[in-house]
Amino acid sequence: MSDSTVTETQLAEVQKLADNIRTEVAKVIIGQTDTVDLLLTALLSRGHILLEGVPGTAKTFLAQVFAHVTKLDFGRIQFTPDLLPGDLLGTNLFSFQTNEFSLVKGPIFCDMLLADEINRTPPKTQSALLEAMQERQVTIDGQRFPLGENFMVVATQNPIEQQGTYPLPEAQLDRFLFKHILSYPSRDEEIKIVEQHGQRSGTPGMADLGLKSVMTKTALAKVRKAISAIHLNDEVTHYVVDLVRGTRDNPLFETGASPRAAAMIASSARAYAALQGRNYVIPDDVKAIALPALRHRAVLSPAAEIEGRTADEVITAVIEQTHAPR
Repeated sequence: MSDSTVTETQLAEVQKLADNIRTEVAKVIIGQTDTVDLLLTALLSRGHILLEGVPGTAKTFLAQVFAHVTKLDFGRIQFTPDLLPGDLLGTNLFSFQTNEFSLVKGPIFCDMLLADEINRTPPKTQSALLEAMQERQVTIDGQRFPLGENFMVVATQNPIEQQGTYPLPEAQLDRFLFKHILSYPSRDEEIKIVEQHGQRSGTPGMADLGLKSVMTKTALAKVRKAISAIHLNDEVTHYVVDLVRGTRDNPLFETGASPRAAAMIASSARAYAALQGRNYVIPDDVKAIALPALRHRAVLSPAAEIEGRTADEVITAVIEQTHAPR
């Protein structure tokens, strides 16, 4: 595949769409430009994203705003300790009027699902998302139901050290393209947040914010098709594989990243390159997304945990030590 596969006009369309989304989101979300860029990259590369942060860092609000601006059919479910898989997927109910069972669809039947506080429900319910995230379909009472090409999970979770949380299974974590850590805003950003939102105590409705929807599903399909043709040469492909294998070879990790991680990084690197205005991937694109793409896939060894090491610290070292092509 040659670099000329994607035209300058197509790249301009990708950037215009991304800039319009960023502009609308920035009207109500102060800062968090890195979070918005990862959401964009996940959206364009058909990935799911896990947002982690302490309560009050606008994880839920950001997901709602992003869904509204992109005009995606939005669904939300609040994960609680007593939540059952049927509450998420839906269930077949018997109608005495028709003497037949009919499906009452759950909130998962949407384009963008906000799985709020996903780690506050037990693993049985968390795992109800596995098939949906991997195959974009669900099975209810033996019957399969498609969710559509645009299905995307934006999950939020509180830090695992907080009370009332359950760790996500490794198999489910591996389905997320990115795990992004939201930090507290800077002092200047927090001042702007208080100035803009300090007159109300609750989260405003989307209709009250004056935000425009700046994307159509047709436009999304068009830019995704262009992004799939972004050139990824052999050297960069080998670099992606070496990065992932580097997590497996590092003794500080008990389990490294999977081959699925390498494929996901390659796909999202194409989207990231297009957002930078290029029709080819360079090693810097891979480096930019490597940490959020790997931090949830590599499990620290007991010895590393005793030493007080963190996954981010070790993955950053792996990135620095892995030779990047020129």
